[in-house]
Amino acid sequence: MKSSEIKNRTTKINIKRIAFIGNYIPRQCGIATFTTDLSEAIATEFPNTTCIAMPVNDIEEGYDYPSRVRFELTEKDIESYRRASDFLNMNNVDIVCLQFEYGIFGGRAGSHIIALLRELRMPIVTTLHTILRDPNPEQRMVLEKVSALSDRLVVMSERGSKFLQEIYNVSPDKIDMIHHGIPDIPFVDPSFHKDMFGVEGKIVLLSFGLLSPSKGIENVISALPKILEKYPNVVYIILGETHPHVKRHEGESYRLSLQLLVQEKGMESNVIFYNRFVSLEELVQFIGAADIYITPYLNEAQITSGTLAYTLGAGKAVISTPYWYAEEMLADERGVLVPFRDPGALSEQVIRLLDDEQSRHAMRKRAYMFGRNMIWPKAAQNYMASFQKARIERMHSTKLPLPIVKPLGERSGELPPLKLDHLLRMTDDTGMLQHSIFTVPNYDEGYTTDDNSRALIVSILLEAIFDDESTNLASRYLAFILFAFNSENGHFRNFLNYQRQWLEMSGSDDSHGRTIWALGTVLGKSKIPSLQSIAGRLFEQALPAIVDMKSPRAWSFALMGIHEYSQRYAGDSKVSQFRLELAERLLALYQNNRTDNWRWFENSLSYCNAALSHALLICGNSIQNKLMTETGLESLSWLADLQRADPVGGHFVPIGSNGFYTKDGVRARFDQQPVEAQTMVSACLEAFRITGNEYWLKEARRAFEWFLGRNDLNLSIYDPISGGCRDGLHPDRLNENQGAESTLAFLQALLELRLNENSILTLGSESK
Repeated sequence: MKSSEIKNRTTKINIKRIAFIGNYIPRQCGIATFTTDLSEAIATEFPNTTCIAMPVNDIEEGYDYPSRVRFELTEKDIESYRRASDFLNMNNVDIVCLQFEYGIFGGRAGSHIIALLRELRMPIVTTLHTILRDPNPEQRMVLEKVSALSDRLVVMSERGSKFLQEIYNVSPDKIDMIHHGIPDIPFVDPSFHKDMFGVEGKIVLLSFGLLSPSKGIENVISALPKILEKYPNVVYIILGETHPHVKRHEGESYRLSLQLLVQEKGMESNVIFYNRFVSLEELVQFIGAADIYITPYLNEAQITSGTLAYTLGAGKAVISTPYWYAEEMLADERGVLVPFRDPGALSEQVIRLLDDEQSRHAMRKRAYMFGRNMIWPKAAQNYMASFQKARIERMHSTKLPLPIVKPLGERSGELPPLKLDHLLRMTDDTGMLQHSIFTVPNYDEGYTTDDNSRALIVSILLEAIFDDESTNLASRYLAFILFAFNSENGHFRNFLNYQRQWLEMSGSDDSHGRTIWALGTVLGKSKIPSLQSIAGRLFEQALPAIVDMKSPRAWSFALMGIHEYSQRYAGDSKVSQFRLELAERLLALYQNNRTDNWRWFENSLSYCNAALSHALLICGNSIQNKLMTETGLESLSWLADLQRADPVGGHFVPIGSNGFYTKDGVRARFDQQPVEAQTMVSACLEAFRITGNEYWLKEARRAFEWFLGRNDLNLSIYDPISGGCRDGLHPDRLNENQGAESTLAFLQALLELRLNENSILTLGSESK
């Protein structure tokens, strides 16, 4: 596909599902507040986007999270990070938005998060809450790896962007500057809220946030006596609980030291401690009541501060020590900076602002107007723009392999667990319904013999793995096929409406061929006598009609059924004659159309393509026709190379159904259909069984990984929640409906891979 075509396609991408990784309310910390506020802001601003959260638990019992939280990480358990990556890959997530802070993830310098990021298949946008100017080797390594694994990096200050470029060698093209989001607080007079806290008529100084010794609150308390000499009606409100980690290791010693300092200076009536983690609504009221907000932090190395962002955006007069974020946010007379650990300078600036009301209010207005660009709706829009860029860049990129996932053979727990929930949901007393709306069966579309034949094959494969577990299912699907047979013309009807009325006298050639395949599978693999008896009668009656049909796919499906039948009834000469005639037709078709550049049976590639190679391959092997076997392998090898994103190790890219691919024409990239991956899995497994060449096993797994997200959009076609499979891959999104054909294609591919593994294990044990 040309780059211009890719660009036109990707600019229309909709982001439907975002996962936020970071602490989450009710955990008490700044990252939790930020992650919660950001996800809620995006969910509000983009109501058609689903936002889910994945917080990190620092305590064994976890937290009572809201419903937006879908998966919980355990801080020090690296396996939980790996499980989280599997969860995200399987849940159709378009974007992961990571909140990175060294202290919230396990491992040295938070290195456990790398185990999660390196397994993800979707784009990653990381917000950096800490960017150190002088990192130790471990901190540098972690941030560099997080940056490399992220598609885009969000910083909340220009200094942060500068540090990334100069210290960590990050390209400026990868960095987005997005201000810390803030609530949209009206510009009000502080007196409006003061009566709520019993401080009406007072001048209110405020500091808020989780208490820890690094906050420098003692310096404000030490500055108060001089302030009170001139303004005795000043009260200083200290809002916030002690930081949970500080409390866990040091108890309340810091808060007690502050209270003791207040008592020593005789200011008990002028200092109010609110030892609570307040809601956003309460916080807005506290901020509203403040005349001056103070952040007296002790360390310059702070690249962002939510408390400063909130109060600046609320239009408060702010005094702060000159940590990095404060220097940038309070520039242009939006606030006042004082030296670290200097109570004298602090008291001097408080008095100056109280003396000059006009100057103080002008500062407030400048701060408030600056903050208009920081309110959460605008922050949400800016983040969504960053997410869009990440998606587009990922799809354009030639440097990053689209599937950032290990192939099945390189990881443990290779195949996903078998889940039949959606199969059962789509099956009623009549049989398998044809379509669904999302995961809900669509009665209006009724049933098809084609899908019930697929379902019968799957149920027999289930029987092969689990003995008689699938008997009831197989009986139901076979009963449908029995009902579908029209004895007057020897053909199967195909479409049945929900009122159980047939809509035709004969179905398509392909549905007839597939039904013979299903019946042959019952006869070749099932151990249930009643099923064999009915299938045998139908197989004998329906097989002759196949020779009058013109579809090579119908021939191929029938040949697969004959192959299964012949595993048990090899001496049936009549069936062998049918096999030889159909196989020779396929071979002649190939010989008439093959060229050096087009090694195929027809002058076009359409649907279920690998089935043609598969059929000729098994026939050649069964009747010892070397030319047929070689033709099957040659055509399948050509198709495998064609359906690859790049020549070496690329992911599976089936022929698209929107135009298919005519010789010397333009190949359709989309829509990509699950049945293409299934037929490729089946054909490659057969090639592996016949040749013993591991290449074919790898090709089967490559095609199967398309279902799991190793595809053009890095989206999981398989839905592990429902157990169903989505109906296809569009240029910019998934087809979210989970119909019979797609779900059965996934299940058949999965079961065939499992049976192949069982066969390999059996052979291995027998050889010992």
